[in-house]
Amino acid sequence: MLKTAFGRRLAKIAYSVIFRKMPVSYGLFGGIAKKGRRLCAKLILADIGKNVNIEKGVVFADDMVIGDNSGVGVNAHISPRVTIGKNVIIGDETRIITRNHVFDRTDIPIIEQGFYEREPVVIGDDVWGGTRVTILPGVTIGKGAILGAGSVVTKDVAPYTIVGGNPARVIRSRK
Repeated sequence: MLKTAFGRRLAKIAYSVIFRKMPVSYGLFGGIAKKGRRLCAKLILADIGKNVNIEKGVVFADDMVIGDNSGVGVNAHISPRVTIGKNVIIGDETRIITRNHVFDRTDIPIIEQGFYEREPVVIGDDVWGGTRVTILPGVTIGKGAILGAGSVVTKDVAPYTIVGGNPARVIRSRK
């Protein structure tokens, strides 16, 4: 099957209905599920590297780019305009958000104000994001950084920096 509009649409349906719900890659029938999710992602995504693992329940946009040997954990949600480098670990239930609500006016409800434009999120090579990390719009995560479990990353993270907390703060450098 070629990466055509029809192939992409078919892959999206197969992913949503079947493969997204199949067991985790390390569980019973995990090998089949892993291969199915990877095949669908290969047809859906803008670019996908070699040896990429997308786990059960992951929601992603078709313009996502993900590098070689990277993995996305169970039930992660990845918004449009996200680039993930090589050798990256995205923990279970991570949220990568690329747009937010407009809330500038107080004379009308926030729900009626719409959204800001999407701001891309870029995750460099060799990054490890723990479970339930939230990355907000426009953030760049530098090469070799570590994001502690449960962190809310509101600002760019320098290369080889360990951050944690809400909002995420520098804990130390890996160098």
